[in-house]
Amino acid sequence: MRLGIVGGGLLVLGGVAVASGLLPLDEAAAIGERVWPILLFAVAVTVVAELADHAGLFAAIAERLARLARGRGWALWVLVVLLAVACTVFLSLDTTAVLLTPVVVLLARHHGYPPLPFALTTVWLANTASLLLPVSNLTNLLAEHALGFSDPGRFAALMVAPAVVAIVVPSAIIAVVFRREIGTRYTPAESEPPRDPVTFRAAAVVVGLLLPLLVSGIPVWIPATGAAVVLLAVFAVRQRESVRLGLVPWGLLVFASGLFLVVGAGHAIGLTDAVAAIAGGGDSPDALLRLSASGAAAANAVNNLPAYLALEPIADSPARIAALLVGVNAGALITPWASLAVLLWHQRLTSLGVEMPWRRYVLLGLVAAPVTVVLATLAVAATASAS
Repeated sequence: MRLGIVGGGLLVLGGVAVASGLLPLDEAAAIGERVWPILLFAVAVTVVAELADHAGLFAAIAERLARLARGRGWALWVLVVLLAVACTVFLSLDTTAVLLTPVVVLLARHHGYPPLPFALTTVWLANTASLLLPVSNLTNLLAEHALGFSDPGRFAALMVAPAVVAIVVPSAIIAVVFRREIGTRYTPAESEPPRDPVTFRAAAVVVGLLLPLLVSGIPVWIPATGAAVVLLAVFAVRQRESVRLGLVPWGLLVFASGLFLVVGAGHAIGLTDAVAAIAGGGDSPDALLRLSASGAAAANAVNNLPAYLALEPIADSPARIAALLVGVNAGALITPWASLAVLLWHQRLTSLGVEMPWRRYVLLGLVAAPVTVVLATLAVAATASAS
């Protein structure tokens, strides 16, 4: 609700900017043309993920991992890391934060582990693992457009080195901080069969077909929308109560729409010059570190999406766009509002009765974010120099 209220305020401000001429109508239309496929993808993939969760797909995968780990806590945690990475890379960070978190929390409890190390793993990796593919994060989809890439493989080639670093570093920090909690054994528990085998199999097939299509080079909104339509049809027949307007992330839609207009108006009145003075220019390691640090600071001060939009005009090369993404994605680990995924994650934890004081979250983020951003940015610089 709060996201919708903030988004409504931004949308009103954006409308005022257009009506007053501060943001010319043709520029507003250009913004709309750029972002509608991104927002449509966000809606469609959210619907797919929500319905797959209702079908029990994520819970079944998690229970399969628990059996695969054979009672070894470290093996179970590593498999959760891999699941969180895969979910983030292909289904976006919000899916990991919102839908995978409760599954992982219940999995930990089911096998006698404190949920906090597993929950923190999902939210950190939701942000830091969202560097590899365009579909992993809305900021990446914007960056793909700015880069002019039509092949997800080119984007992945640019981001693979920083993405690996951004996955390994926070995972290593969690492994060290929570080594005692993770390093015990458990007895694998019996898993429950899905409530409706038909919707479960339909969700498994649809998601299995969707993942390769998202990296095929087809505009991602097309397969995502097709997958959403198929699952909606299946659920309308088998579980009609699951088909509801609440599947659509209205708050995110309103927030993003208003934000695009407001930041566009900001650039029209000189925002680009202001951020250029702070974030500098150039592709040297020092320049890339300055840009990624600016992105991380802006994300933690405001939010990663407006931080990216504000700084994008000065990210005028592939290396600089990569460094900016490192800052706004992997650096959004300190404040609660740095990423919408963090706020959504904390809401899920609260509903599950898991306490994560913001003070502890911030202190851990102050350790993880700077190290991750610096090392991942150096990986960007190394990739740029090698190419």
